[in-house]
Amino acid sequence: MTNAPAFTDWLDQFFHSYTRHRPVNATFLGLHTYDDRLPDYSAAGVAAALADAEALLAQLTELPEEPLSAAEALDRDLAAGFLEIQGWEYRGSHFQAGNPSLYVSEAAFGILSLLRCSFAPLEQRLAALTARVAAIPALLDQGRTNLRAVPAAWREKALDEAIGLRLLLSDGIAGLLHETQVHQPALLAAATQAVESVDAFTHFLREDLLTTEQGYACGAVAFELLLRRGHFLTHSAEEIEQYAAAQFAASQQALQASAAELDLLSWRTALDQLADIHPTVEGYYDRYAELWQECYTTAHTHKLLSWPEFPIRYIPRPAWVREAAAHLYFLFYHAPAPFDQLPDLEYLVTPIEPDMAADLQLRLLRANNESVIKLNHVVHHGAIGHHVQNWHAARAESRIGQIAAVDCASRIAMLCGGTMAEGWACYATDLMAEVGFLTPLEQISEHYTRLRMCARALVDVRLHHGTWTLEQAISFYQEQADLPAAAARSEAIKNSMFPATALMYLIGTDAIHTLRRELATRPGFTLQSFHDTFLSYGSLPVALTASAMLNQ
Repeated sequence: MTNAPAFTDWLDQFFHSYTRHRPVNATFLGLHTYDDRLPDYSAAGVAAALADAEALLAQLTELPEEPLSAAEALDRDLAAGFLEIQGWEYRGSHFQAGNPSLYVSEAAFGILSLLRCSFAPLEQRLAALTARVAAIPALLDQGRTNLRAVPAAWREKALDEAIGLRLLLSDGIAGLLHETQVHQPALLAAATQAVESVDAFTHFLREDLLTTEQGYACGAVAFELLLRRGHFLTHSAEEIEQYAAAQFAASQQALQASAAELDLLSWRTALDQLADIHPTVEGYYDRYAELWQECYTTAHTHKLLSWPEFPIRYIPRPAWVREAAAHLYFLFYHAPAPFDQLPDLEYLVTPIEPDMAADLQLRLLRANNESVIKLNHVVHHGAIGHHVQNWHAARAESRIGQIAAVDCASRIAMLCGGTMAEGWACYATDLMAEVGFLTPLEQISEHYTRLRMCARALVDVRLHHGTWTLEQAISFYQEQADLPAAAARSEAIKNSMFPATALMYLIGTDAIHTLRRELATRPGFTLQSFHDTFLSYGSLPVALTASAMLNQ
């Protein structure tokens, strides 16, 4: 029971404002009041969101003195930090005023959030979908009104995503209705009109919207705000940069040493060998579940944590969304909506079917080889990593901790959940390596993953402080982190759109390791008790969870 009714009322108002202004996020969270709406980025809509934020911050300072529980005290600071960051976003150029990708992604995932899982009968979800699709022209019109000159690479990304949105509205919705044998003429009519608006928006992006090579960096002041009020870090950006650079160099040395131990010419040889270790076409889908069970058994045997009953099913990505997904931020694993409480979760894997051409099958199997399935789709995402962490988060005492790291249209629900969610998933892979779950070749793959993690933190700081241009960041990814050209460009563009986000993998992971080392000296320490307690806080900044645990 709450100790602070005035604060509880305030937090209720905070969440009401949050969901009202972010209806697509609300659907992903399992809060369905606004399933028929899209965000309002008109001048009036933005003004209303800012007015809400300013009023909430003012009210927070005027609340009567009352004792807060530990979770309430955390929520107070996190909510205030979120509102301060929101003010920067709405007034700056990284959000609705300067990012065309925002409009396309909210439209696309406004659709997908209603179709990704069966939280309600299909007819009910299609009714909401019809209203959302009908709202797409207004949303894209707001983009045409708000956008004046944008970074060229952001336009490039938005144009590609617009292809995905168009495919989703045309072939995707038609394919879904055909597959489910549902007759929805109103939805098809709304989709036809929405396609016309996507075409108009695409024309605007190509022909009318001015572009610049400036604007990728958020600047030192904004970056500091995100570090302090998003991640609640005390480290400066310069300290993070120096740490990431040192860890990057250490990762390079670890890669070379690991390859030498296996008598390999280079660590790249190990990655080539791993690509050749893959399931058969016939055993491909079953292999996901088999490795999941092996991960579970290993964690249970070594008493790593309390693993909840939280079923997950690995299934091929539905046919109706496959073409569109290639152009969108379409995740294999999507964090379960904490307030839907479905009996299981569908994990949508790359389809590899017997009727595909043999050369395509082999290419897909090499890309989705044993180590990729084990390390990425099982350990990091679907098993001991995100999936177990999400179960605990949904049951946290902190109300913000329950929702902060839920995947939404193009980022998680709140930046403050990032160091925990990504830090834990990367730490969990390290943990499974400690107990022997990874082969020596897979260990090299993990060293390479850490190299890229350090590279992302470096790019995050240097790009947003103007030390590097976008092209320099892309070159660094290609030349120093060994990313293919397309992946390097995609990663750098995403880093530019979401400042202080790429660094949360490295900072979160290493903060968990540091906390574990500090607590391991205390009487009665066990890995299981440490992990269970740590996860119980939910998706809070690791810095705040660590402080709470150290002060227990």
